[in-house]
Parts: sequence; C-alpha cells; structure tokens
Amino acid sequence: MRRIAIFTDDPGWHGKRLTQAFAEYGCRAEYVSLTECRLMLASGRLPVWIPGFEQALPDAAFVRGVPGGSLEEVVLYLDILHALRLLGVPVYNDGRAIERSVDKGMTSFLLQRAGLPTPPTWVLRDPEAARRIAEEELQDGHLLISKPLFGSQGEGIRRIEKMTDLFWLTSSRGVYYLQRFVHAAGEGYYDHRVFVINGRAVAAMRRLGKSWLNNVAQGADCEWIEAGSELAELAVRAAQTLEMDYAGVDIMLDRDGHYTVIEVNSVPAWKGLESVCAVNVAELLVDDLLGRYLGLSRSRVSAEIS
Repeated sequence: MRRIAIFTDDPGWHGKRLTQAFAEYGCRAEYVSLTECRLMLASGRLPVWIPGFEQALPDAAFVRGVPGGSLEEVVLYLDILHALRLLGVPVYNDGRAIERSVDKGMTSFLLQRAGLPTPPTWVLRDPEAARRIAEEELQDGHLLISKPLFGSQGEGIRRIEKMTDLFWLTSSRGVYYLQRFVHAAGEGYYDHRVFVINGRAVAAMRRLGKSWLNNVAQGADCEWIEAGSELAELAVRAAQTLEMDYAGVDIMLDRDGHYTVIEVNSVPAWKGLESVCAVNVAELLVDDLLGRYLGLSRSRVSAEIS
C-alpha cells in the first residue's frame, strides 16, 4: 500500500476530504506536522526523519499547511520539503512554490515581471520612504493596502484612506508591503477566486465581502461563477508563473473593466468553493498528484486490487 504524508497542523475538513480521496486509490494518508520533522544527516539513517515514516519515506507528500515561526523555523520547514523533492519524493506543492507564494513581495515581483496585471506595489524597510509613498498615493487619489509580508486569510491587513491613517502605518517585522487598493467594478465589495490544478481552471467563485476584505475567513459570502476564458487564462498564467501544481488565484475586476491579479495562494482552502459548486476539489487534486507523479489511475488501482 502506498503511503502519503499530508503536512498539516490542522487536518479538519480539508484533511478528511483528502484522506478519503487517497483511500479511493488504495493509498493510506497520514497527517504530519512539519514542526516534528528533522534532518538526520548521519550514516545509515534516512536523511529526513518524519514521524510515522521512520523506516521508509512516503511515496508522496501533500502540503496542506506550513507553520509560521521564526525565520530559522520556517527555513527548516522549507528545507524538509526541498530535501524530500531531492530524494525523489513528489511534493505537492513543493518548497519552491511555497517560497514564491508565502512571500507576497516575491509573488508581486514575479507577476509583474511576467507581464501579468497586478497592482502597483512597494516593499521596503525605510519607514520615512514608506510614508512618502503613502502620502503621494493619497494625494493622487489612490487608497493603499498595508499587508504583512507573510500572512493569510486577511489577517493584519489595513486600508490607508486618508492622511491621518499614516499615523497607523506599521511595518511587519520591519518590512513595509504597500499595494494600491483596487476598487471593484459596480456596487459593493467582491473579488474572484479561481482554483487552478495542473494548468487548468477547475472552478471559480465570487467572494462578496461585508467590507473591503473579501476573505471567506473574514465573513465573505461565496457565489459560484463560470470562469470565462479571460479570467481562467489569467489565473492559469499566474499559477504557472509561480510554478505551482495547484493554486487559488485571487483576481479583481476593476472599475475600468480590467482583471487584476491580487494574490496567488499555494495552500488554498476550498470549503467555501465546494459550498457553491458541484466540484470535488480533493478528488481532482489527488487524481493529479497520483496520476502525474506516481503513474496511478483509478482503472489501474482497480486492476491491482482485483
């Protein structure tokens, strides 16, 4: 029986869905925290020690979450993912994709470099320079978003609307990440989340925010939409730019009628998406991982069992 490691500190609903999908292939999935893994660089040992996989490395690893922590801790977690890949274990998404997306500055840089539409963004250390940038943007009639360089689910994000807000302009561990606020076309607050797997947009939804934050974790409502060719193509290009197996791509339709990529998530949730569409995301993810990296198909598994 093939064994799969699911890296997560909170299996919950998503972990259960993935475990069920792997079981349909005859694979046994086990939850593991990256905080418990080690590099064991001594003769006669597996170089990567994973609880529950002490005798043999997993056949594949699915990254459902990377814990926060100090720089050293996060680097160690990424070292584990990099090492597994170098040892021939498929890692989905791998350490390189996680690095590109967890760092919002690098995400913005790569999107802009690839020619994808993304808001003007500044990443810097100098507090005075950050205030000057904010002042100039406000004077030109633009609002700004201040974000932690590392973060998710809308936590730690502030909107700078007027000069007095500059008193609250704070860094994230000494780094300022400022991005021009994009006003959505039409009425209200919303954006689009497109789920991409292996270069294909498999499902999409509109997230309707109760405020300018559109994250489901912050109370946004979900509404199914069909991803038209322009929206789907933009999401796929964004995921490919960051070299991701799968991604949740956040896209705004601005007041000029243009799509703009806001974020690309390498460990996206999909519970909200499944609540408004008839797509089994976990099944599609597992199909892709096992099919592309281990050469498994449902028909082959059935034949092996019989």
